[in-house]
Amino acid sequence: MSSLLQTGPVATPPVEGRAVEVTDLTIRSGDRTLVSELSFHIERGERVGLIGESGSGKSLTSLAVMGLLPANLHAEGTVHVGSDERNLVDLGERELAGIRGTRSAMVFQEPMTALNPLMQVGPQIAEAMIVHGTQRDRRAANARALQLLQDVGIPSPAEAAQAYPHQLSGGQRQRVVLAIALANDPELLVCDEPTTALDVTVQKQVLDLVLATVKRRDTGLLFITHDLAVVGETCERVLVMNKGEVVERGSIDQIFTRPQHPYTRGLLAASDLSATDDQGKLFTVATAANYRPGHAVSRMTAAAPEISGDVVRVENLTRVYKSPRTSLFTAPREVKALNGVSFSIAAGDRFGIVGESGSGKSTLLRLLSGLDQPTSGELEVVGRSLVKAGAKDLAELRRNLQIVFQDPMASLDPRMRICDIVAEPLLNAANLEHGTAMGAKERADAVAEMIEAVGLPRDAVDRFPHQFSGGQRQRISIARALVCRPRILVADEPVSALDVSVRAQVLNLLADLVDEYRLTLIFVSHDLHVVRYLCDRVAVMRKGEIVEQGPTESVYSSPQQEYTRVLIDATPTISHVQETR
Repeated sequence: MSSLLQTGPVATPPVEGRAVEVTDLTIRSGDRTLVSELSFHIERGERVGLIGESGSGKSLTSLAVMGLLPANLHAEGTVHVGSDERNLVDLGERELAGIRGTRSAMVFQEPMTALNPLMQVGPQIAEAMIVHGTQRDRRAANARALQLLQDVGIPSPAEAAQAYPHQLSGGQRQRVVLAIALANDPELLVCDEPTTALDVTVQKQVLDLVLATVKRRDTGLLFITHDLAVVGETCERVLVMNKGEVVERGSIDQIFTRPQHPYTRGLLAASDLSATDDQGKLFTVATAANYRPGHAVSRMTAAAPEISGDVVRVENLTRVYKSPRTSLFTAPREVKALNGVSFSIAAGDRFGIVGESGSGKSTLLRLLSGLDQPTSGELEVVGRSLVKAGAKDLAELRRNLQIVFQDPMASLDPRMRICDIVAEPLLNAANLEHGTAMGAKERADAVAEMIEAVGLPRDAVDRFPHQFSGGQRQRISIARALVCRPRILVADEPVSALDVSVRAQVLNLLADLVDEYRLTLIFVSHDLHVVRYLCDRVAVMRKGEIVEQGPTESVYSSPQQEYTRVLIDATPTISHVQETR
């Protein structure tokens, strides 16, 4: 990263007691303006949220405040951090490096990319103090690192200090990143989507920790996210960005209950999974004119499919893995990824599977899709046993069951055009109802039909994956999954990485396609609120077991297990924020 380019003399000195003051910040890439004349301030101890969708300019703003803009971007304006009278926009990299980590610090979205994988956790925290000379020697820095690990709630700090990042969980890694950020008592803490990759209960723990820490240290907080519910439970004031400009600003109460700008109202509507329009669809930014908080209409579903009975039957399913030997004298340790799981899914069901990382969701999906074999138990999909399944069984499974994955970019070949990506399942004769491969024209017609069904323009077939947005790429993944007309569609966290408005669009699309094509849907998520909208039945998983299952509304409104209640309570919602204001 290079420094921000110099633009002129030092502006008005900072106001005493402020963590950061930004005046007329403009960021350009060549002739294109990415952020336009942005001004805001954060007092010491104040918590301010910066919200907006991808491309709104919020992450660029955070990088500018930290002096981390890439070399191809040009910045103008004034950025003062803490009591430092220098304008960050005018400083070179050496001066900026002295400010980062002392007066300001940042917690990034993905902790694994922010940590050195070859260095133990304790020395990484100590290094932040040694580099800036805030501790007298390495022994003092190491002692302070242990205290910081304890402060951020890491169990057994001395043991964790000797661990490498990959040996910690995602939540623990994010706590370590927070410890590094706080090592030198900065006046400003910038958090850029710090909980997006975390499970809901871990997210709540990290958010509670951030709140307690900034309050105790009187640190200013700039919290950047596209999740309005998280901001509503974390911050005091909000800035709403759209296309590089702040379109609205105000207190949490004002923004969440009396928004003035149409874009703000659209974001709130799209974030509220408890509200639907008169057709039972989730609101998007474009359809939010008639949004009323908490106004939900029962979704109209299509008639039941002609197929009757159970299409999936799972009984006492177990999957045991053996971990590598730790020495020549110890036996491999057995890990039960699934332990006696039982459930059934009827044709036409919308079946949700929820649980945190490590609950067994991914293992169960691998077994259902024929990518792995169970250790014991019974598993049938559309009447065929997948226990010791042969090639013919798996070929039949591919015809009847297709998957939409979490990250569409990782599941789409970047070198293939969309027409070839969507048509690929049709090249396998086993995927076709009559067992004969289609001709080129038939494939092209089928692809065109599915591209239209998922709401993409016809000319999309001639383009490549990188030419589409995240939401559009997920639509392409759905088109590919449905082109061979499967009976069962498995969706594995398909909206967790999407902006709120795009999330609503994709969920509406899935609901429409499931009805139109009379599909059985298996929807996997860690978010019970998404499942509540889309699914009729749900199974809650924990540590390889199903701890609760039943009708979604019943499980949600009257959970029988404490773990289910914890999952529900840990997920922030727009409606809860609005009700408490």
